Amino acid sequence: MSGVLDPGGFPGENLFFLRVYVHDREVRLVRVLFVCMGNICRSPIAQGIFEEMVRREGLEGEILVDSAGVGSWHIGEPPDPRAQEAALRRGVDISGQRARQISPEDCESFDYILTMDEENYRAVSSLCPDGRVEVRPFLDFADVPQTEVPDPYYGGPEGFEHVARLLDEAAGGLLEEIRRKHLKSNVL
Repeated sequence: MSGVLDPGGFPGENLFFLRVYVHDREVRLVRVLFVCMGNICRSPIAQGIFEEMVRREGLEGEILVDSAGVGSWHIGEPPDPRAQEAALRRGVDISGQRARQISPEDCESFDYILTMDEENYRAVSSLCPDGRVEVRPFLDFADVPQTEVPDPYYGGPEGFEHVARLLDEAAGGLLEEIRRKHLKSNVL
């Protein structure tokens, strides 16, 4: 990837994209933000799993991934050690991530903001009320009976394993949607 050209929408499209050059071709860069309560458990695992999936598919120049928390309790901290272990069991190292809090600017700079539970969804929806960004529960993309990713913070390692399985399932569905909606004719 060689340089961001222009942030902005395209005619007839609701979503925000960044224009970049990849191998001398202009492409749309899809931006995804995962959100949980404190950005040390669920959303860092989701970010790591999805980034790895994007890397495996050779799409790292077309999809950018980040995570944030609704609250400010853990700003600057690495992911919970149990979250790191659950990710590492899948070959994903999230130890370099640092927690941050979602901001109003995120509503302008991401195409998807994906939440882990109803409380996160309500908080993000009130922060991003204009509909410019697509705010959705992340498990909308998974073929599972659950509608929320449970917060494993107060439990043991088995809770983090369960969460990682749910996030892995949803990541595959999200990538399918991004390919279908945004990458099928990505070259401008």
